[in-house]
Amino acid sequence: MKPTKVPIWEQESSEAQPTLGMNPKKFSMWLFLLSVVMIFASLTSGYIVRKAEGNWVDFELPPIFWFTTAILLLSSVTHQLAFNQAKKDNLAQVKGWMFLTTLLGIGFLITQWYAWVYLVHINVYFSGNNVAGSFLYVLTGLHALHLISAIVFVLIITVKTFRFQVHSKNILGIELCTTYWHFLDVLWIYLFIFLMVFH
Repeated sequence: MKPTKVPIWEQESSEAQPTLGMNPKKFSMWLFLLSVVMIFASLTSGYIVRKAEGNWVDFELPPIFWFTTAILLLSSVTHQLAFNQAKKDNLAQVKGWMFLTTLLGIGFLITQWYAWVYLVHINVYFSGNNVAGSFLYVLTGLHALHLISAIVFVLIITVKTFRFQVHSKNILGIELCTTYWHFLDVLWIYLFIFLMVFH
């Protein structure tokens, strides 16, 4: 009697389960986010210590920061909506929400640019006698750099959506992208509040 062949999907399901309690990609993502937290924690701590040493010239924060914050908050909403629709296999809506998230992300970067233009207008430069200005450029610039990487991530997931590689059975990519985007949103809110309190 010939042995019965086991279907491929049953063979895959019978394989040993991963030893990690978390998906390796998720684990890597959280390690990366932790490293980003450490970077900004050290920068903001250095900000407080350096201000306490004196020779610190205060200036008005760019008023456009309020608008910038609103844009980023709205982008988190659109990104979450895209993720929710991906879980329901509504790919047309996923594409739309991801496209809107991309536009809002770019809008955030544009408003950040105008914030730096404002700083130059009031004679606050990256390098100069005012250390407060240098810290502000570094904090906002480093956050903007991370947001650029998040926009690239969003574009990659959007392309995969057009190729039908994002759906309820393959949700990890857009889930990681959503997590990263929300993280940068929370990070910006932290920076904004920090600057409002300690500036």
